[in-house]
Amino acid sequence: MQIPQLMHEQYRQAKELIENAEDIKVYSHIDCDGICSGAILSTILDRQNKEYEIEFVNLDVLDDIELTHELTIFSDLGSGQKIDAKAQKNQKILILDHHPPLRDLDYKNNKDYTYLEINPNHHGIDGSYYVCGGGLCYFLAKRFGYDDLSWIGVLSAIGDMQNTKTGHFEGLNKIIQQDAIDGGYLEIIKSDINIYGRNTRPLFVALSYFSDVKLPITNNTNETMAILEELGIDEKHNRKTLNELTMEEKGKLFQRLMSMLTQAVPPKYIQYLPQLILGDSYTFLKEDEHSFLRDGSEFSTAMNACGRNHEEQIAMEVLKGDRFVALDELEVVSKIHRTNLAKGISSVAENDETNIIELENLQYFDGTGIAPEIVGTITGMILGYCNWKKPIIGFTQTDSDGLKVSLRCSRLLSYDGIHFGNIIREVASDVGGSGGGHAMACGAYIPIDKKYEFLEEFNNRLDGKLTK
Repeated sequence: MQIPQLMHEQYRQAKELIENAEDIKVYSHIDCDGICSGAILSTILDRQNKEYEIEFVNLDVLDDIELTHELTIFSDLGSGQKIDAKAQKNQKILILDHHPPLRDLDYKNNKDYTYLEINPNHHGIDGSYYVCGGGLCYFLAKRFGYDDLSWIGVLSAIGDMQNTKTGHFEGLNKIIQQDAIDGGYLEIIKSDINIYGRNTRPLFVALSYFSDVKLPITNNTNETMAILEELGIDEKHNRKTLNELTMEEKGKLFQRLMSMLTQAVPPKYIQYLPQLILGDSYTFLKEDEHSFLRDGSEFSTAMNACGRNHEEQIAMEVLKGDRFVALDELEVVSKIHRTNLAKGISSVAENDETNIIELENLQYFDGTGIAPEIVGTITGMILGYCNWKKPIIGFTQTDSDGLKVSLRCSRLLSYDGIHFGNIIREVASDVGGSGGGHAMACGAYIPIDKKYEFLEEFNNRLDGKLTK
């Protein structure tokens, strides 16, 4: 896949907008993809000697936002929000977003302000799997000749889970990946065992987090230890990490996981099971060999930790090269984040007891007390405690009259062709809120008194769509 000609032209226009602007404001999202997007844009503007401000925000602040700068750039957000409702004559708006757009390509016509939206979905390119916000920002950097930022584009795609369907990067992401490899920034291992914590977690612990399908090993370290010992991979007093396994040991583990999964899923999903186990692993070669930043998954998690704890500036400084003060601060934030996640999970599910309520086509929990910034992460981690054949929705309060809604589901449901991001956007709009996102991970903001109306309509929308 190559960048379509019309996108090439859009990038030429975007470069001109930046070169000619004197007063610039950047808004970017608070997750790994958004922070990577912001870091790439910040680096471009630094190198162009531009005066600018950058702010990392949640989606709920964007509708009807006041625009007070000559050029306003939105990265990893903006396409699904009414960001130009208060645009004034001669102002300039640039959107670099991969989420499903509200507006079509012709929207820019007949405006008394400049509106340029670069969104892959306008060009028939799926923004859930083929390029993310950071990738779009990298292609703008590349237009300026800044190919050295390719590795940040790769990191953003890892954080956005763009490879979850096949285990590999596809589409425009492959171009970014190759640029990073050619530049000496990235090394990949094809079709490795795809488990988080390959360097830092004992394998028996890492395996217990498997949650796309609830297996005997899910949340059960006694079972994972027994299986690894039975396979001759682990010994009681010699626990290994995934990176310490030989190819033969990885083969044994793959076969055992396939056997367990085959027994746990309907026949129609069996063809997709290898994608739940295998995937490319990513190593950033410029990072210290013993640093957690060397592994793509762990680096992206650290970026998310900053976003969820309002410390995006720390993450951005690390991405822009600070491996001293900012890196120390990043480790502190990551530790706080892990503690907050553990507390949140224990409030919803502990051992076999959960607060999850199951409806015909979905399941949900009340996350009162969980910070809105981490309810999505916790919703994903709760998958291992519930029915994987249905999406799970987490609610938590944002203020006196608002709710943050987060939805996650097993990767297997993506093969049914359901785009939960589109559904949540429509249902949230019907109850007076706003939302959107990807097929398997999405969210919304709704009025607090519309919770049960939202659940009822969402549940009805899924009639006949799920495998029972």
